Amino acid sequence: MKRLLRILTGRFFAFIVLISIQIFILVALILNFAEQSNVYLTIIYILGFIAAFYVVSREEHPTFKMSWVIVILAAPIFGVPFYLIFGNKRDTKKVAKQLSDYNKYFFYNSAKNLSLQNEQTLESLSLVNPNYRRQCDYLANISDAAVYQGTRVSYFESGDIAVEEILKVMEQAKRFILIETFIIDFGYLWDRFLALLEKKIEENVDIYLLYDDLGTIRNFPINYVKTLNRKGIKATVFNKLKAHLNPRLNYRDHRKLIIVDGHTGFTGGINIADEYINRKIRFGHWKDTAVKLEGEAVFSLTEMFFQQWCFASRSTIDISRFTCKREFESDGWVQPFGDSPLDNDNIAENAYIQIINHAVKYVWITTPYLILDTQMITALTIAAQSKVDVRIITPSIPDKWYVHSVSRSHYAQLLRAGVRIYEYTPGFIHSKMFVCDDSVAIVGTTNMDYRSFYLHFECGVALYYSSVINDVRNDIDRTFDVSREISLEQQMKTPFLTRLLRNILKLFSPMM
Repeated sequence: MKRLLRILTGRFFAFIVLISIQIFILVALILNFAEQSNVYLTIIYILGFIAAFYVVSREEHPTFKMSWVIVILAAPIFGVPFYLIFGNKRDTKKVAKQLSDYNKYFFYNSAKNLSLQNEQTLESLSLVNPNYRRQCDYLANISDAAVYQGTRVSYFESGDIAVEEILKVMEQAKRFILIETFIIDFGYLWDRFLALLEKKIEENVDIYLLYDDLGTIRNFPINYVKTLNRKGIKATVFNKLKAHLNPRLNYRDHRKLIIVDGHTGFTGGINIADEYINRKIRFGHWKDTAVKLEGEAVFSLTEMFFQQWCFASRSTIDISRFTCKREFESDGWVQPFGDSPLDNDNIAENAYIQIINHAVKYVWITTPYLILDTQMITALTIAAQSKVDVRIITPSIPDKWYVHSVSRSHYAQLLRAGVRIYEYTPGFIHSKMFVCDDSVAIVGTTNMDYRSFYLHFECGVALYYSSVINDVRNDIDRTFDVSREISLEQQMKTPFLTRLLRNILKLFSPMM
């Protein structure tokens, strides 16, 4: 009863109610106009064809456009207004200003001079593998992601191991701690984090905390950021939810970054909530991973953090005082990168596709969601048909049934091409990883779905010829042993109504 009362009085419930009321009023107005005026129906059908032509002509993803065209032509009295509100998410003055501001904050003060690419580092990678130099150039040209040596890398195969290392490093902080996360939930893990942060404040360590409003709306009170500020934590909320219909509601900060004193940084799939360390069991065993960087490459993580911080807080900071003050030995080449929904560059997806296209022996992938567009399906299919060992692990116990249904709708097509698909039988696999040919890997926050590729702010670390690539490979190899391989025969036995539901959800997945 207490839990129900907390839900009914919570901010998320109020947000859903207000949005639902607005949708109800919008639908009622549309139906009223349709009933009162045949002229309206004529105009809206004409506008439907114009809107469909407009959608097709835009520089959007083909699958995204197809979904909206079907909705607009099938039910123009609803499709046209809803597309204007939710679908036409680019090129408005407000979004253009957002993009301008976002880019402006990236180049504040002396930051650009601090992250200039060392050409010798790129040339040394070119001598080893020109294909990876090409991928580095892509990430650098599109997202200003520098490639580093002078960086030590560690890999953590589970959330509980990673969190203990994170807390250990935070305990040793002398100058500052930066935390960016999508979800924070009250519980054992947040209590440990908060107690440590309060202790470090007493030691005059600067604490910056950035969290996404949607990721914490079920857990944090509306003014919790003020509580944190009173404790001495410099906290701000990313894209605060406002209960009005707007496509910007979808732009979420899905990144996870923790940076200590400029010399050590962490990223991966782990949020600050008890299920990520299996202290709370929700969907069976929760499998997550993270990497730790020590050295020069950490500065790119610091840049990414303050880009988001300044964008969210509408402030500028000279980050020259947040640089790395220590030296570390090189462990291959390291390239942290970020991805933004405020442009047409699908950086994370294209980085994945380049790895697939350059694969010679194998590409192994772990992802909680497998909602693929045409380009990704084509890349995976061609690789498998070229006798590359392509394997994908998804969850056996989903956190969202409808998303898992869409994931399974892609199985048959991939299996027919020779891709091997596994489901993690102990529970939910949340890690987002690519590993290829024992020579390149990406560990980060980007799921293989439309929200991560097109609507979320994401980040990752590309690793070239690092010692931890074998650690990533071996961890995935062990995960195969506790996963169930899916066969094409099993998929063909799926009941017709189940397949129909999956395909309906798949059709509209770009709009979800």
